Amino acid sequence: MEDTGQGRILVGVDGSESSINALRYASTLAEALDASLHVVTTWSFPALVDYRADMGWSPEADAAEILESSIATAFEGSPPPDLSTAVLAGPAAPALIEASRGAEMLVLGSRGRGGFVGLLLGSVSATCASHAHCPVLIIREAPHPAAG
Repeated sequence: MEDTGQGRILVGVDGSESSINALRYASTLAEALDASLHVVTTWSFPALVDYRADMGWSPEADAAEILESSIATAFEGSPPPDLSTAVLAGPAAPALIEASRGAEMLVLGSRGRGGFVGLLLGSVSATCASHAHCPVLIIREAPHPAAG
């Protein structure tokens, strides 16, 4: 992404309702702060999968689909004009931490699509909050409709 001198708000999405709410909130912040919005989704090969069974499956293509769908859902088909996207290879937390270099803020939902509920819930946001190279805002729930 080209540096325009404008601040950049980074938001990670995984297709979950929480991440889509974070994307909406990040967009509001970006507009208020005259910052660009950079939306990322990450992918990695899951452990213990026999790739010979389905040679046509692509986790990167799935991630790109999730990214596109999340943006379409968040903005009802009309994303902001300064929105940029990326599909990053690697586990979510390390990829987002690296992507946070040079960002003004990283915005994440508090509940992703992680594995064992209660055990891994929030592990990406917690790790990013501890290690990101910029402030991290974790959106806990959808804003109340009357909040505007």
